[in-house]
Amino acid sequence: MVVAFFASTILSVIVLRFVPVYFTPLMFIRLAEQHKEGKDLKLKHHWVSLEKMSPSMPVAVMASEDQRFLKHHGFDYKAIEKATKRNKTGKRMLGASTISQQTAKNVFLWPGRTWVRKGLEAYFTVLIELMWSKQRIMEVYLNSIEMGDGIYGVEAVANEHFNCSAKELTRANCALIAATLPNPRVYSSKYPSDYMVKRKYAIMKQMKFIPILPKEGQVVDPSTVDGGIYKN
Repeated sequence: MVVAFFASTILSVIVLRFVPVYFTPLMFIRLAEQHKEGKDLKLKHHWVSLEKMSPSMPVAVMASEDQRFLKHHGFDYKAIEKATKRNKTGKRMLGASTISQQTAKNVFLWPGRTWVRKGLEAYFTVLIELMWSKQRIMEVYLNSIEMGDGIYGVEAVANEHFNCSAKELTRANCALIAATLPNPRVYSSKYPSDYMVKRKYAIMKQMKFIPILPKEGQVVDPSTVDGGIYKN
């Protein structure tokens, strides 16, 4: 059983390095919840490559969710330490999940805070960091993450909330989408509250200091980054 587990999980990670992720466990869980609550079933999801997304979208989610994404290897220990200290004070709880961890959870696991689920999340995070490029992790993340009620991925939210394609999203649109990600079923990028608008502008300020996502095969050199733009 142990050999079968490792073989199947490693194989699935290898396969999804190349094959689009059309469905995730969370999608089926949400459909079951909709059915149980007597709602119409809704699942909007359209896979697109990174090249068909606005280049501002990866920058926005890095600014909002994981500013060290291009530097760490799956786990941001500085963010974990900061969150641990903050949470001990009893103030508003901070999370420290990286984009890699969120991708591992979205694609291979289910929502929850049990130690078993967190352990599996760490395991899959290590696997995708070893076997996928940063570009692939970002591509899968932006295609699979929940971005509204029944809406998954940047192409679907662009269609549903902005009447455009993912490629046509403006810098402000991308920042607004990123602002909703802590809880996209509560916060809306289609009908943003004053709080969401405030977060959007805060993220846009941070985006100035985040490097653009390099193309596949390009090595990130922090010394070449200036205000989010790579120098020649």
